[in-house]
Amino acid sequence: MANHRITVLPGDGTGREVTLEALNLLKVVEQHSPLSFSITEIPCGGQYYLETGEEWPSGSFEHCRDESDAILLGAIGWPGAVKPNGDLAGGQVILGLRSGLDLFANVRPIKLYNGIRHKIHGEFKQVWTPGLVDMSIIRENTEGLYQPLLSRSAHLARGEEYSGISDISIPGMDGEFAWDPRPISRIGSERVIRFAFELASQRSGNPSDGTTRVTCVDKSNVTRGCQLFRKIYREIATDFPNIETDESYIDAFTMWLVRQPEFYDVVVVPNMFGDIVTDLASALQGGMGMAASANIGDHHMLFEPVHGSTPKRAGKGEVNPIAMLSSVQLMFEWLGRRKDDPDATIVSQIVESAIEELITKGSPLTYDLGGSASTSEVSLAICASVTEKLKSHYENA
Repeated sequence: MANHRITVLPGDGTGREVTLEALNLLKVVEQHSPLSFSITEIPCGGQYYLETGEEWPSGSFEHCRDESDAILLGAIGWPGAVKPNGDLAGGQVILGLRSGLDLFANVRPIKLYNGIRHKIHGEFKQVWTPGLVDMSIIRENTEGLYQPLLSRSAHLARGEEYSGISDISIPGMDGEFAWDPRPISRIGSERVIRFAFELASQRSGNPSDGTTRVTCVDKSNVTRGCQLFRKIYREIATDFPNIETDESYIDAFTMWLVRQPEFYDVVVVPNMFGDIVTDLASALQGGMGMAASANIGDHHMLFEPVHGSTPKRAGKGEVNPIAMLSSVQLMFEWLGRRKDDPDATIVSQIVESAIEELITKGSPLTYDLGGSASTSEVSLAICASVTEKLKSHYENA
């Protein structure tokens, strides 16, 4: 029986609500499959900071680093939770883990299930065709415009001092100004681009014609960092002659993404552009309530929904739990890969199947998908389906 060490960080607002549903799903899996879990729950985030003056308890970073096979995060961010230096309280958690654990690849699956209707002009309509949206966007996760903040957060998470980057003067620019460096390195680019090609080799190609393709998205017609990123993309592509290449500037890509999403298989993109374009892509799959993510490094993994803490809906029990439950599904998928655990892979497939069937059925669904069900009603329905599927699989195995 495989035992996996899971560290759970509920965070703030609706993050706490969907984390509860994630824990319920883990209980179901533990009860009806060979998998078992050692779960450590650590309070953290803006609300915790307002209550205690700390972003998370001392030693939390070390526990995540040394005592976790996977980390599950709810959401970070709460109104009024701002540190004296102006930083968002809780940033040390997510940014510190992202940098401190070197989680260099942010994986955002974009898949449209049958039954999803998009809210366009206030109405729920079927805009894109189910089955023709199935891509994975790989965002570089530790460099670019975020790098100075990520580095500072990692130092603070480890209890270390951080001197930061010295102020500069820019010729021709007078008066008050702010600047943000955007470092993009060969090492950082090589590993995330290679990650994208390796992931593409494990997929079934794009949904329109099955072509295995990696698209590089950047702004290399303008910026030096992107020129390096694309240069390295072309170098690494030569190691994968059976994978088709495709290149796009970020501004054009935003158009093609919504115009012909069926063309895309795996997309690799620098950090800030990736942050923006993955949120746009979430509209293809039904919105942020459907958007799961994995943060992957060579030795650590963190999984989270990307919808944030949604303070205006916190405590109402109405947010969509599927992004979180899909993040748990991703966690099982990667545990299966990293730990060579076939049962984790099977559970991943079963959870995804349960989610897909519920959406196809069309009930129960939360407000963002045109329904009126509560968070727990959706979660209970998915957990009930997972229970039946696990029983059927393991009793008949």
